[in-house]
Amino acid sequence: MLTDIEIAQQAKLLPIKEIADNLNIREEELEPYGRYKAKLSDDLMERLKDKPDGKLILVTAINPTPAGEGKTTTTAGLGQAMAKIGKNAIIALREPSLGPVFGIKGGAAGGGYAQVLPMEDINLHFTGDMHAITAANNLCCAMLDNHIQQGNDLGIDPRRILIKRCLDMNDRALRNVVIGLGGKINGTPREDHFIITVASEVMAILCLANDIDDLKKRLGNILVAYNYNGEPVFARDLQADGAMTVLLKDAIKPNLVQTLEGTPAVMHGGPFANIAHGCNSVRATKLALKLADYCITEAGFGSDLGAEKFLDIKCRYAGLKPNAIVIVATSRALKYNAGVPKAECGDANLEALKSGICNLGVHIENMRKYNVPVVVAINRFITDAPEELKFIEEYCKEKGADFALSDVFANGGDGGKELAMKVCEAVEKPSDFTPIYPIELTVKDKIKAIAQKIYGAKDVVYTTVAEKAIKEVQALGADKLPVCIAKTQYSLSDDPTLLGAPKDFTITVRNVSLSNGAGFVVVYTGDIMTMPGLPKAPAAQKVNIENDKIVGLF
Repeated sequence: MLTDIEIAQQAKLLPIKEIADNLNIREEELEPYGRYKAKLSDDLMERLKDKPDGKLILVTAINPTPAGEGKTTTTAGLGQAMAKIGKNAIIALREPSLGPVFGIKGGAAGGGYAQVLPMEDINLHFTGDMHAITAANNLCCAMLDNHIQQGNDLGIDPRRILIKRCLDMNDRALRNVVIGLGGKINGTPREDHFIITVASEVMAILCLANDIDDLKKRLGNILVAYNYNGEPVFARDLQADGAMTVLLKDAIKPNLVQTLEGTPAVMHGGPFANIAHGCNSVRATKLALKLADYCITEAGFGSDLGAEKFLDIKCRYAGLKPNAIVIVATSRALKYNAGVPKAECGDANLEALKSGICNLGVHIENMRKYNVPVVVAINRFITDAPEELKFIEEYCKEKGADFALSDVFANGGDGGKELAMKVCEAVEKPSDFTPIYPIELTVKDKIKAIAQKIYGAKDVVYTTVAEKAIKEVQALGADKLPVCIAKTQYSLSDDPTLLGAPKDFTITVRNVSLSNGAGFVVVYTGDIMTMPGLPKAPAAQKVNIENDKIVGLF
C-alpha cells in the first residue's frame, strides 16, 4: 500500500473556493491562503449566527499506544462516509504541532484514504496560526523582562514569574534555562523555562475565545507573575494585551480545508490533551455546526483526557451539547493495554486482547456517565486477525454498546458507511448531556470527581507544593473554574505503566497553576512534561525534499 504522503500527493484536490461554494460560503467571506486552504471571516460567523445548529458528534478513543490509534483517521473517514450515505457533514479538527510531526507520532491529518489535505501544509506551517500564537506568547514574556529591566514599576518579583516562553518544537534542552546573562545591558539574570506552544495558555485562550474582544480580554487576564508584596500581575498590567491581540487577529479565524474525498474540514487550534485541554477552537466548532447538518469533531488521546475536557471545559463554556460520542478502539491498542510490547501489538494474540479489552469497557462506561449515546468504532488494521475483531464486537454487544467496524484507512468513505449509519441512528436517540461535576465544587472536589468517576482512582493526594498552589488559586477567587488535569495518555491512572483498567490506585497531584485567561485551573500529575523531548530516532530524520517533493512525512 502507498504511504500516507504518497496517497495525499496523488489526490486531486478541489479548489478551496469550490469547497466553500458547496457550503454556501460567499466569496467575500473566504480569505484564501493559496489554492487549497483559506481562512473564514467574521462576516460569515455573523451571517450564520441565527441558523439552527446541526448535530454534534464527538470522536474520542480508548487509551492509545505511543503510535496513535487512528482517531483523526476515523474522524476524517466518518465525514467522508457521511457523504457516501447522502448526509451533509463537515469535520472540525485541531491543527498539528511540529513537536509530534518531527518526534514520535508523526503528522495529525489522518491516514491512508481518510486524510485531510493538503497534508504537507497542514502538518508543517499551514496558515501560520502556531507561529502567531508563539509570537504573542513570547511578546508578553519579552515585555515582562523589559519592564523589569526598565525600572520595574510594578515591583515584579523575578522569583515568581509564572508565564513561560514557548516554541512549537520538541526541545528538552530549553525546559530549564538561564536568561539575562552578559551584563546589565542584557537584562536581569533569572531562571526561565520553555514549554511547547500547544501547552501555552495563549493557545488555550485562542481556542476558547468567542470573538476578538473576548480574545483581548482573556489575554489581558493572563496571570504572568506576582510582585514583591505577593499581589498578582496580569498581562494587561504590562499593557501587552493589545499587541498580543494584533498578532492573533488572523489566527483567530478558523481554517477551511478538505478531506481526500472533498468533505469540508474546519481546522483550528491545537492544544495537546495530556498537558492542555485537547480540543479545537470554540469558534471552529460553532461555525461548523452552522455549515452542515452533522459536525464531527475530535478530542485528543483517550476519553479520560480529551473527551473529559471537551465535555467539562469546552462544552461548559461554549454551551455545546453533543448528540453522540464515538469511541475509537483498535485490537492492537487493547493488546498494548494488556502489556504486549508496542512492536508486537500487530501480532495475533487473542488471549492478550481478552486481557486488555477491559480498557474499552471503562471508556464506554465513562462516556455514558455524560448521558450521551455512545458508538464504538472498531478501527481495523490490515494485520488484525478476524477472530480478534469478532471478539471486540461480541464484547460491545455484552456491554450493550452500538458498534461498527471501520475500514476507512484502506477504503476511505466506503469503509465507514456502516459506522456512519450507526452514528446517524445514535444522534436521534435521547441525549441529556450533563458535565461530570458541578462548577460550584471546590478545586479538590472537582479533581476528586474526575479521578474517581473517570479514572477509577481510589483517592487523590497532594504534595505540599500543590496544597500551597490551591490556596493561591482560592485567594484569587478562581476556585470555581473548571479543572484541566495534565496526565499521561497511556493509562487511566497517572502512571503510564498501569495499563488496562487499574483499580485501587491513588492519583498524586504534584502542582497546580491558574490559567486565568483561559478560565481553568491546570492540575499536574505524574511526570508530564510541558516541553517534550525528541526520541532517539526522531521522525525528522526521515523527512526530506526530493525533486521539489516532500518525502518521509507521515
